[in-house]
Amino acid sequence: MALVANDMNQVNSVILDRMQSEIPLIPELAGHLIAGGGKRMRPMLTLAAAKLIGYEGDRHFKLAAAVEFIHTATLLHDDVVDGSDLRRGKTTANLVFGNPATVLVGDFLFSRSFELMVEDGSLKVLKILSSASAIIAEGEVNQLTAQRKIDTSEDRYLDIIGSKTAALFAAASRISAVVAERDEETELALDSYGRNLGIAFQLVDDAIDYSSDSETMGKDAGDDFREGKVTLPVILAYARGSDQDRKFWKDAIIGHKVSDDDLSFATDLLKKTGAIDDTISRARHYGQRAIDALGAFPSGKAKAAMTEAVEFAISRAY
Repeated sequence: MALVANDMNQVNSVILDRMQSEIPLIPELAGHLIAGGGKRMRPMLTLAAAKLIGYEGDRHFKLAAAVEFIHTATLLHDDVVDGSDLRRGKTTANLVFGNPATVLVGDFLFSRSFELMVEDGSLKVLKILSSASAIIAEGEVNQLTAQRKIDTSEDRYLDIIGSKTAALFAAASRISAVVAERDEETELALDSYGRNLGIAFQLVDDAIDYSSDSETMGKDAGDDFREGKVTLPVILAYARGSDQDRKFWKDAIIGHKVSDDDLSFATDLLKKTGAIDDTISRARHYGQRAIDALGAFPSGKAKAAMTEAVEFAISRAY
């Protein structure tokens, strides 16, 4: 955050400018989430990657804003799909403004992101970010069709998070190399950094859904459990559990066990089977892959900060 603070001011200025509309509800609803204390991690990746490769232009400011608009649009749509109550510690937009308005403002922000991409003028940037947007939507649909299915495999789960989370991390990191006109090797290294960081980030999110509290996470603890989401901790605990444990998981995932006591019992099973610890170990593995992807870049403040970002993403589990 310190590394890109000045650049982030430029990006925030674009975000505030482009979320405006003559329809007052649009900036009001968009601002509810955008001003809601998010870390802005994805646009920060665009800015940090630009620092890493020594890009001195300003094209990446609008593109970082486009990345944040894509992310915000997906969050607005997610909260409607999931029926969530909390996001970043605040009541979700869908509860405050209603589902129809929330979906439509999400659409508005998606459209704004594409305006920003077109203004940049690079077809390659447009291809990377539009492809990521499609992949995110595919990941969300994949997750929806896997919901309440206890037999979801680890491979399918990794496909889901690779699409719904890691794709935008990868694109956000890669586009700076495109505007800086670096070679494909540099693009792919930054893509690998972002992708592996995104997977690590989501693995930790899925672990702390069972082992943290709403104040720390900014959303209700146990949301994944109550929504019947089969995340890696559940997949591991189900595979390792006794017949009785497996019956509990089947009942829980189809929605027959949703009380606080059920959540507490589920968390005990996850700890007993080592499922949470092993999920965090997997996160560390992907985190290391992200750090390794930076290997060829010169040492300095940018590389140190991007390495620290990986360590931060994993340390949230503690």
